[in-house]
Amino acid sequence: MRLPEHGANSKRLYTSMNIPMPNEVLDFSENCNPAGPPPSVIEAWPTLISTLNSYPDPDGQPFRSAVSVFHQVDEQQVLVGNGAAEILSLLAGNYRGKRVILIDPTFSEYRATLEANGAEVVSLQASEAEGFELPMRQILKALPTADAIYICTPNNPTGLLPSKSELLTIIEVAKSSSTDVVLDEAFIDFIDESKSFIPQVANYPNLLIVRSMTKMYAIPGIRLGYIIAHPNRIETLKQRASHWHVNGLAAEIGLFCLQEEAYREQAILHAQSERVKMTQFLRSHSCEVLDSSANYLVMKPVQDAKKLYKELLNQGIVLRHSENFRGMNGRWLRIGMKSETMMDTLREAMDQWFKRQ
Repeated sequence: MRLPEHGANSKRLYTSMNIPMPNEVLDFSENCNPAGPPPSVIEAWPTLISTLNSYPDPDGQPFRSAVSVFHQVDEQQVLVGNGAAEILSLLAGNYRGKRVILIDPTFSEYRATLEANGAEVVSLQASEAEGFELPMRQILKALPTADAIYICTPNNPTGLLPSKSELLTIIEVAKSSSTDVVLDEAFIDFIDESKSFIPQVANYPNLLIVRSMTKMYAIPGIRLGYIIAHPNRIETLKQRASHWHVNGLAAEIGLFCLQEEAYREQAILHAQSERVKMTQFLRSHSCEVLDSSANYLVMKPVQDAKKLYKELLNQGIVLRHSENFRGMNGRWLRIGMKSETMMDTLREAMDQWFKRQ
């Protein structure tokens, strides 16, 4: 039995496990903002429909300009894409026949896109015994012979945010060996923009920052993301992209999203609050919980995680398995922070299960 590589597809998951799908399913396996799309997007929807009559701007305008203003970088440093997934696919094309370092456990699309493009993946394993912290000694030893390193910050699935000093050390050492540093900041906006390394791009031509609009703004259906890097790197990636690769509707919606400051602040507070409550609950049941900084957390029960996972599925509650996260191997479960009502329902179901063990 092969489980889906990603969360957020309950029907496929139930089919793969040969479990009848309940009429109502609560999905904690994906990490989008439970508030749904921003109010401004909902209000503008009737007007946005008019974009369907026209070809989109080939540069992804007006979103590209909005990203430039939001992060205070030159437009020539920005490439927008059909989701961060497309950006990762374009990036992987840079590393055909080259060596790229990945630190597991981490997002599976890095390996999938790199291997599909003929890159040699060098795997470094973060130690479970050390809380999955970045294995700095291994990283610094491997950097001189690598063409690139990918780091997810905060990491998916652990939610751990590497320290600024750790990342700066890696970037500095990588610069001396002409090694690219790809930082995936898909969940950084659930923490604070001050934690982003985008301001450092001007100082390091080997630094590339990938961002996603999907998570914070709850718009996975339209696909929108971007990358910020040196203009020469952006131009190379742009040449590899197809024409009109960002649809006009997405480009307009992205503009609205970046203007939603109060919405972002509320999402950050909600994620923090629910994460604290869930962590306290799980630790009260002797579960191991990592100190996540994102809008999700990972936990390891004393009992069999796979049994808990299946029992919750039978009740219509979907967590994210860790079968395809190297070094976790199904022993951990990831929980996205959802509405207060959904979180209460999850805790009640888990509490009953723990008491029966």
